Amino acid sequence: MEHAVIFETITIDPPWDTIYRRLGYRRKTTVLSKRDRDTIDRAIDMACTLIHLKGAARRIAVDQRDESRVILEGGTVFAGSRLAALLRDCDEVLLMGATTGNDILDAVAADTEGENLSRAVVLDAAASEMVDAALDWIMVYYINLLRREGKLLLKRRYSAGYGDFELENQHAFFDLLELRRLGVSINDKFILAPEKSVTAVTGIVRGGNRE
Repeated sequence: MEHAVIFETITIDPPWDTIYRRLGYRRKTTVLSKRDRDTIDRAIDMACTLIHLKGAARRIAVDQRDESRVILEGGTVFAGSRLAALLRDCDEVLLMGATTGNDILDAVAADTEGENLSRAVVLDAAASEMVDAALDWIMVYYINLLRREGKLLLKRRYSAGYGDFELENQHAFFDLLELRRLGVSINDKFILAPEKSVTAVTGIVRGGNRE
């Protein structure tokens, strides 16, 4: 079984469109003045200087599966019918994790305490979208790697706490991805810190079509 692969630095461009959507902007219905747009763009630029994306990934073979759970090599059990359905044709899974680091969260807290709430909201939105985009980056990395092996990565990914895949599974992600190496911790309620830290699982199949 492979160990976790650590990505000490993930460099991506800010996903402007998704950040604006998270802020409630709709291209055909929301009207922003040039001044407001410039203010938002400056805050996003600021966020980029404070977000230090790191990530981790790990390929693990599927040992057993049925309609309600997937058992990985090493004994980790992921229970959940929706996840089991997603992974029904997969011989391996890819676990992924990413974090923004604490600097952006410190800036959000400072702006909130200093009553610069508008900028705090933009910084928070940028952090949320960029850490999610870091998972996209990891997926693209493995898509290219797996292509050489005649394998494909599923398009969809699944996170603990979604549907019937309980949040307590976050602890398995934390351990298997060695997230301590990224400066991430987990509490007794299975919440990761820094707050802008995310994990997900997707499947690996041989040839065929990606879902």
